Amino acid sequence: NACFVDIGSEKEAFLHYLDLGPQFNSLEKYIKQTLSDRKKLNPISKATLLPELEKSGNITDNLKVGQEIAVQVIKEPISTKGPRLSSELSFAGRYLVLMPFSDKVSVSQKIKSAEERIRLKQLLQSIKPKNFGVIVRTVAEGRRVAELDSELKVLLKQWDDSIVKIQKNIKYPSLIYEETSRAVSLLRDLFNPSFENIHVNDEAVYDEIRNYVTFIAPDRVKIVKHYKGQLPIYDYFGITKQIKSSFGKTISYKS
Repeated sequence: NACFVDIGSEKEAFLHYLDLGPQFNSLEKYIKQTLSDRKKLNPISKATLLPELEKSGNITDNLKVGQEIAVQVIKEPISTKGPRLSSELSFAGRYLVLMPFSDKVSVSQKIKSAEERIRLKQLLQSIKPKNFGVIVRTVAEGRRVAELDSELKVLLKQWDDSIVKIQKNIKYPSLIYEETSRAVSLLRDLFNPSFENIHVNDEAVYDEIRNYVTFIAPDRVKIVKHYKGQLPIYDYFGITKQIKSSFGKTISYKS
């Protein structure tokens, strides 16, 4: 119950029926309306959502050969397998994940305080536009309204920019939206007050990480440092030695 999709990569991508997402029909209707009027950006907050897809449905009832659809890569290609796709689009930030064509607010189960979970849920329900769902991530615990509202606006702009790009594109397949680099994605998920220094040996990545830290923690931007030493960065910080010892039969430790 699946199909292969040409996304312009070397191998065709795989899309299972269940990965179409419950709001696939609403997404398809909206994309068609967007393409029929390329001069106007229709807010989905004013759209009427269609009934959700049935879990027991068949993909051939929803997709036809040659049909153009909006998809997101959820799993990179591995060995002989191509990328895995989903039509349940999402835009991830540090505190929030935006889900167009949903209206649900979910709070990370790792936030244990019932009072804080209620606060975050009520807060997001009050500031998010209609027909947008939000997942509240663990690091949002204790964050102020202004911080969450600021990130929500950034994610909403990413959605709007993607739709504008769809309107302007004539030929498909085409890349509509790309997440930040792997380095910034890792930092987004892992960055916390315990970080003392972030050393980067690539100038472009250094600039990218510095800009990101400036955005999320401007008072800590000085911990991002551009390594320009002669030795490879892994050798200089002793990481190469640690990697070798982890695969060896002996363990080195300080006496």
